[in-house]
Formats: sequence, structure tokens, C-alpha cells
Amino acid sequence: MTPIGEIKPKQDNQAIVYIQGQVEKQAPLIKQWAYKISDSTGKIWVVTNQKNLGEGSQVVIKGKVRYRSIPLAGKELGEVYLEEE
Repeated sequence: MTPIGEIKPKQDNQAIVYIQGQVEKQAPLIKQWAYKISDSTGKIWVVTNQKNLGEGSQVVIKGKVRYRSIPLAGKELGEVYLEEE
């Protein structure tokens, strides 16, 4: 398992990690779902086809590390997330 706090934006976009944590929030996307997962080291969004992860449940997820760049007013406000394998 990889602690969420150790997942960094500079990691190779093909890196695959396993995380374990608790579902904090969920958000429907067009054909997928996004879940905010937290452990004792941090939080990360996970994009998945699973639609039955309830808030408060404990999960283990295997996913690819992704990074979405969001340049705004000369600053980088991008976000690291996982795309479930």
C-alpha cells in the first residue's frame, strides 16, 4: 500500500499504486464517479466506474497516478488524482 501523502505530482503518469482509506465525498461524472479517499497521511480523488462506494466506507483501490494541470494567474493549482485500473 502507498500512503496517500506520498503520492506526488512529479511521479511518472504510468505509476500504479494501491491505496487504502475511507471514502469522504463522492461526485458523479458523465460516465464515471469520483471519490475523495483519505488515510492518516492525506486525501486524494479517485476516478472510477464503481458507483456503489458509500461515504464512510473503507476501500482498497489500485490506480494510475494522474495529474491535471490548472495554471491560473501564473500559479500552478493542479491536482494529483488516481484513475482506477
